[in-house]
Amino acid sequence: MKKLSLLLLVAFIGFAVNAQEVKFAGVDSSPLDVVFYPLNAAKLKAGDTSTPVIKVVYSRPSKKGREIFGVLEPFGKIYRLGANESVDIKFYKPVTIGKKAIKAGTYSLFAIPNKETWTLILNQQTDRWGAYTYNQSLDVVRIDVPVKPLASVVEAFSITFVPQTSGADLVIGWDKTSVQLPIQFK
Repeated sequence: MKKLSLLLLVAFIGFAVNAQEVKFAGVDSSPLDVVFYPLNAAKLKAGDTSTPVIKVVYSRPSKKGREIFGVLEPFGKIYRLGANESVDIKFYKPVTIGKKAIKAGTYSLFAIPNKETWTLILNQQTDRWGAYTYNQSLDVVRIDVPVKPLASVVEAFSITFVPQTSGADLVIGWDKTSVQLPIQFK
């Protein structure tokens, strides 16, 4: 009888353990992405001595037929750039933005979009959802940059880098709008 009870208990526990199913989150409608400068920094091969200078982690919402700037993202209001969490930008070495020396470290990147210019903002507060708790007193630097209209639509919010003689431009594009943030590090 004891053996039968023990066997039933072991079978019940085994069944209960197998019956538990892990629930995974579905795919986010604005997936997370990462871009490095130099662009190949994450794809290095053995023996390559290149090191990343900048890493940007951001979410990529899609246009989905919506009017983006001036409507979905109002002009003159703080914007987290992309979706979900605020954009994190990590500098692996000191850089200069708008004549301001920036220490190596991780920061957040925000914007105030307007029709002709955007104010791009480097802020000390990281790991926040959106711009809901944005704190202007933690701004490290603000720089106004011109809007550059695009000839074709960028469906998903995108960030990339374009090399320059003294550093790189961080390029943000979505819908038919792009802006560039000059970053010097040489």
